[in-house]
Amino acid sequence: MPNQNNIEVQPIADIRKDYKLQSLLESDVASDPFEQFARWWQQAIDSKIDEVNAMTLCTTDGMGMPQGRIVLLKDFSASGFVFYSNYNSHKGVEMATNPNATLVFFWKELERQVRISGRVEKVPAAVSDAYFDSRPPESRLGAWASEQSTTIPNREVLQTALERLLTLHPVGIVQRPPHWGGYVVKPTQIEFWQGRPSRLHDRILYLSGTNAHWQISRLSP
Repeated sequence: MPNQNNIEVQPIADIRKDYKLQSLLESDVASDPFEQFARWWQQAIDSKIDEVNAMTLCTTDGMGMPQGRIVLLKDFSASGFVFYSNYNSHKGVEMATNPNATLVFFWKELERQVRISGRVEKVPAAVSDAYFDSRPPESRLGAWASEQSTTIPNREVLQTALERLLTLHPVGIVQRPPHWGGYVVKPTQIEFWQGRPSRLHDRILYLSGTNAHWQISRLSP
């Protein structure tokens, strides 16, 4: 079917994929969602998925409008899921106003999705410092050069700022900006989704309870 530029394109409604690689049964999953995530994470690592740590971060702005963007997972444990950003960015302001967020991983090669929802907190300054010091020198300077999410007239503004910083820090010794650091999403629920044939997908949901107990249930696809 031609579009407005007279280019033949496949109708979007005809794009289909039948998921059939694996299943996810209640008898298969760990009692703890962090252990279950660790299992899937290692399998994703072993599958050589490109940018396996890419995840969608969903927040809400001051008008209640949902906002989403891709960020990179940098650590996870029973304490939560960690990523880093500019505190003054749109997402930083949104999380300061409403500290509820959702993370979504989609590993298409494994026909899997993980959805994590919970409260967001800043990680301790020492943790942010340690991660910032591990970054390449150019990335550390970039955190200073960019006033993330602000409007700028052109790209030359960034290049000029970076060149000025390079003259001030020629050996790459750069301290972490006070407006940049880590966040941890502490889940109250985690859903594991496994694609299955006929769109009858497996969805296993963990809901947090008392005394670190997690309730496990199956959701209809």
